[in-house]
Amino acid sequence: MNTLGASGVPVGALSFGAAGIGNLYTEVTDEQARAAVDAAWTCGIRTFDTAPHYGIGLSERRLGAALRDRPRSEYTLSTKVGRLLEPADAGGDDLAHGFAVPATHRRVWDFSADGVRRSLDASLERLGVDRVDVVYLHDPDDYAEQAFHEAYPALEKLRSQGVVGAIGVGMNQTAMLTRFVQETDVDVVLCAGRYTLLEHGALTDLLPAARRRGTSVVVGGAFNSGLLADPRPGSTYDYAPAPAELLDRALRLKEIAGRHGTTLRAAALALPAAHPAVASVLVGARSAAEVRDCAAQFATPVPVSFWRELRAEGLLPDSAPLPVPESS
Repeated sequence: MNTLGASGVPVGALSFGAAGIGNLYTEVTDEQARAAVDAAWTCGIRTFDTAPHYGIGLSERRLGAALRDRPRSEYTLSTKVGRLLEPADAGGDDLAHGFAVPATHRRVWDFSADGVRRSLDASLERLGVDRVDVVYLHDPDDYAEQAFHEAYPALEKLRSQGVVGAIGVGMNQTAMLTRFVQETDVDVVLCAGRYTLLEHGALTDLLPAARRRGTSVVVGGAFNSGLLADPRPGSTYDYAPAPAELLDRALRLKEIAGRHGTTLRAAALALPAAHPAVASVLVGARSAAEVRDCAAQFATPVPVSFWRELRAEGLLPDSAPLPVPESS
């Protein structure tokens, strides 16, 4: 287990992301969601991440139900603030955000101090727990000043009061995450999709800054929302259909992996895990089979010859630490 910054909050090297059990892209049943969480536990995963945004609270409710009978001291739980859920007229669906759920509530952006507390209280109720270990500001891209001057101090206060163990920010970009690392005392940042086999931008700013400050990084989106898990026409990248150029590159990476006796999925998980600033790789799954596959791929060493070919072909920068097997 690693710890998040100076907080002492433990995280596993592989974490379970619960967006999938909030019906991201595909509807799953309560039973399938429960089976996914049970499989994660059986595979040794003890770090679980969710958010009100995922299925308008569905992910939190399902994750909380699945963890309810587990000893609370044996797992680390994180959720997010920044979107309040308010009742809305029934009807329609949530597909505009990628979630196949009835639109009984609507999201309202709120990075005020009061909004942070209200959001956390509502999350605790949906999760059925009296505390979470980590709280992230969720996607404050368009609310930077309110996030820095209202939401972050509110989280800092909750941490000082012992209400939460660690605080952080989760985003799909590196620039503002780097600013948070440099200008605040966050314990952790969750960077989604910006340090993968296809994208290396975090190597330039975020990861070096986090290393200097002793701030932990959790990397999400290692599969770039699906493209690196199964590259084919129709694969998703950043929650939208993958551009042809990126699909071609992902297929090339898959072909190289096959020639070196490994899989693209194993390599996609190994790359971010090898960086010294990274405390955990967060993987979303919606089924028990997906969880078991991710755990198996994560445990599979990737031959050093694969990484050397990527560098030789200009597909991996020299600044990326190599996940070199001990036997090499």
